[in-house]
Amino acid sequence: MRIVSSILFLILFFSSFGQEQSIGILRDYKVKRVTFSHHLGTYNVQADNSIIGTIEAQQFVEVELVGGKLALKYNTIPQGTFSRISIVANGNGTLAIKSKSPAVRERKYQDHIEISVVKGRMTIVNKVSMENYLCGVIESEGGGGRHLEYYKVQAVMSRTYALRNQSRHTKEGFGLCDGVHCQAYHNMLKYTPEIRTAVRATKEDVLVDEKNRLVTTYFSANCGGEVCDASQVWNNSVPHVQSFIDTFCIHTHQATWTKRVPKSEFRNFLVKQYGFPIYDSIMAANMYTFEQERRKAFYIHPCLGIPLRDLRKEFKLKSTFFSTHPEGNEIVFEGRGFGHGVGLCQEGAMNMAKNNFTYRQIAEFYFHGVRVKKYSKLLPN
Repeated sequence: MRIVSSILFLILFFSSFGQEQSIGILRDYKVKRVTFSHHLGTYNVQADNSIIGTIEAQQFVEVELVGGKLALKYNTIPQGTFSRISIVANGNGTLAIKSKSPAVRERKYQDHIEISVVKGRMTIVNKVSMENYLCGVIESEGGGGRHLEYYKVQAVMSRTYALRNQSRHTKEGFGLCDGVHCQAYHNMLKYTPEIRTAVRATKEDVLVDEKNRLVTTYFSANCGGEVCDASQVWNNSVPHVQSFIDTFCIHTHQATWTKRVPKSEFRNFLVKQYGFPIYDSIMAANMYTFEQERRKAFYIHPCLGIPLRDLRKEFKLKSTFFSTHPEGNEIVFEGRGFGHGVGLCQEGAMNMAKNNFTYRQIAEFYFHGVRVKKYSKLLPN
């Protein structure tokens, strides 16, 4: 009877996933001990071929990585060590997840959880519906209090990205991760119900090219007034993502910034890392002065081989869109924008939405030559 129950449980477990997304969570941490506790609904807990019990109000399980296996406690009672643990929602459910080692603030996720060990690391995967996943992503990436049309365009971009890259981390035991390397997904939707409205209103909407292929989508907080060509950030151009002037973001919160760095620190970095010709009187005189009216890829001149992206990383600058001048013993960076500046500018898109542009118009403004189309229409009959 126990074997039959196990088989039925597994059938229900896998059939319930359907087209759900497989998201590796807490990937910024090497989790060694974590608890899963009740928040909403009820959950069944299975470890390998054993049914452990349910998680209801006031109940929890603790999982610890011990010698390459998963040691499981059910309501503080040890259950043994296992290779795989599945925590499956009965209907709509939400789990509270808290890493104990290392200590990480509690997060909440909807749908199902699967824990395994991949390459010696505890791997926690949220098996989640596309709708619930997108809601969590949009709140993590875009925050609350935005216009509905902005949430719609973010939903279309995030859905396109998820479908295009859903096998990105297959070797690690999941499809996408929860970091900005894929799309930030740090919690279920908690504060902004308008986001779910936007996700449902754009159901199946994706961005495609002239051959009905899913396009590559990028976004940053603020482009500083000029969207950046992808080749200036990642060396390779990306179709439909081009450089152009964007006036929708130039008066917004993160449009400009200033940072000061000691001249000696800046000089030493340029000389040590790039062999800056300080003995050339002309070059030395212009070491601290750089004008960037339109976006460039290199500091002063390409022949010096100093990528602006390297300066951004080294001196923790908000963007690569900056000019510099000397002032006393410091070099002053006067910058524009926040982030890499490629693709959709979030603050620009938010401003467009406030000015009555539709989500389709916003998407087609930032991604040249694309169309919004239903994903089901792209699939073979």
